[in-house]
Amino acid sequence: MKSPFFASIFVVVALVSSSRQELLGADPTLPTFENGQAQVVDAFKSNWIHHDLWVETTFDSDGDGKLDRMHVAVTRQKQTDTEQLRVPVIYQSSPYYAGMGSTNPKHMWNPRQQLGAKPSVYETPPAIPQKSLRPVLSREHLSQWVPRGFAVVHSSSPGTGLSHGCPTVGGDNESLAPKAVIDWLNNRAKGFTTPDGAELVQAYWCTGKVGMTGTSYNGTLALAAATTGVDGLEAIIPVAPNTSYYHYYRSNGLVRHPGGYTGEDIDVLYDFINSGNPDRRDYCDCNVRDKEMRQGFDRSNGDYNSFWANRDYINDLGPMKAALLMSHAFNDWNVMPEHSIRIYSSVKAKGLPTQLFMHQGGHGGQPPIKQMNRWFTRYLFGIENGVEADSQAWIVREGNRMGKPTDYDDYPNPDAEEVDFRLTQGGTNTGGLIPDGLSLVQPQGIESLVDDHSVAGPELAKAKSSRHRLLFATVPLKESIHISGSARVSIRMACNKPAACLSVWLVSLPWTDSQRITDDVITRGWADPQNARSLTEEESLVPGEFRVVSFDLQPDDQIILAGEQIGLMIFSSDHDFTLWPEPGTELSVDLDATKLTLPIVGGVSQISTSFGAALP
Repeated sequence: MKSPFFASIFVVVALVSSSRQELLGADPTLPTFENGQAQVVDAFKSNWIHHDLWVETTFDSDGDGKLDRMHVAVTRQKQTDTEQLRVPVIYQSSPYYAGMGSTNPKHMWNPRQQLGAKPSVYETPPAIPQKSLRPVLSREHLSQWVPRGFAVVHSSSPGTGLSHGCPTVGGDNESLAPKAVIDWLNNRAKGFTTPDGAELVQAYWCTGKVGMTGTSYNGTLALAAATTGVDGLEAIIPVAPNTSYYHYYRSNGLVRHPGGYTGEDIDVLYDFINSGNPDRRDYCDCNVRDKEMRQGFDRSNGDYNSFWANRDYINDLGPMKAALLMSHAFNDWNVMPEHSIRIYSSVKAKGLPTQLFMHQGGHGGQPPIKQMNRWFTRYLFGIENGVEADSQAWIVREGNRMGKPTDYDDYPNPDAEEVDFRLTQGGTNTGGLIPDGLSLVQPQGIESLVDDHSVAGPELAKAKSSRHRLLFATVPLKESIHISGSARVSIRMACNKPAACLSVWLVSLPWTDSQRITDDVITRGWADPQNARSLTEEESLVPGEFRVVSFDLQPDDQIILAGEQIGLMIFSSDHDFTLWPEPGTELSVDLDATKLTLPIVGGVSQISTSFGAALP
């Protein structure tokens, strides 16, 4: 049975078909579907129409007294003109189409900074020359979707390329800009042939149904558009999106850098994408980067404040009504997996259609084309293909190909149960990590480590002995353990200074130095002990005074094989992620009042089997 939407499309197509048959004596070219998926149509494979335009928004972010216009590129089938074909749209917005700025460390913040101290300003990078690839901003998604009967639309985000405005890196204009494009596709906003002209362009070829996708920042903009609740945006497939700039540049009150980009912060990203109108850049630099960002982001302390709250999309989900297929990797140390898991859980709680695709690789990695096709076919063409009844979570297991995920009822795995582990002494070498029911009765005491940022995490994890970390490991597992969800640590610690970094890695031992991203590191987490009670307000450490610091590590779904050991490594500054304060800070950990909680599929029963000992 056809949905009401598809039925209406069928009627329109039938009327067009009838009239065109009389005029042309031939049937019109239409999309085709098999097994709930849009199929490649030979007539849609070539002779595409490319054109660009500028869509008027509802805001003036560059202060020139005129509403900003977004540069938009359209690629569609020739039949949208020759046969009056109406098609839905796959849409991607991006700040990257017109070039990117410097990644030189001198154009980023110096990580050598004492906690709480005012950072020294970095050297301003050279300006990005303004350019565009008009009328084709990007060829991404064209070969996948145009032959299947979708038009593909790209737009440059505010303040990039030939789009007006200022880049704001999570500001409201980055949500309202793609909304305006979707409004144009539904004849609710104006489009023009030139950046400043009055000649109108209409999307007469569009059904009004839009789906958005994109990776990283491009995926962020898909979510940003969805949070506006704009009519016509039916489904989004964000891939590794940044869903909170606080979670990207901070962690539990601590200034933390995305993996591979030491010294990057939100103002650095601003410079990296600021490729728009040179005549308005001084205004944007002054009002956005130098005023709003640098006065609001608090790089000295890393606390959560109104600046960050305004760039956290979990606070904006109320109006959202688009179906969500979220995609991410459990080993993405650039945009951490928590970004997608937190939004997936919140959107699912709203009652919207949701699915989750997770894999074991690094940054990026979209779902299999079959899964994306079913999603877009259902929500853009209205084909009742049963996608709502598909499994909730799809996870690529270790060693499997991206196109072969395993389906689960949900994420975290519904069969996962929390199991507590306690520490036994010897962490300078390797202490014990023991399920709670097997913990030793006698007190384990206090052990200490000395901070030194110059010793990187892998060196600490594989060292037989180190004064710069505490390491605790299970016995070799007798059977595999499936971790699904977010591990949590609760550490009772003290420090000999008013501030310190606190870093935790969960590792697989023995450390192998494997090049495979799924080996060695299971998951990670970071926190500022000064924010133990609140993310919005710090409480300086009193030297020698213990306090409990509890926080989640990054979400994971991983099978730890028999014969391996699970290791908990506690240290201070993380060379690849945190600031680099002067070495020498001493952290003391109360082993008896510290625990690790792991979400284990099968819970205590599985732990008993894997450890070869019954637990109470």
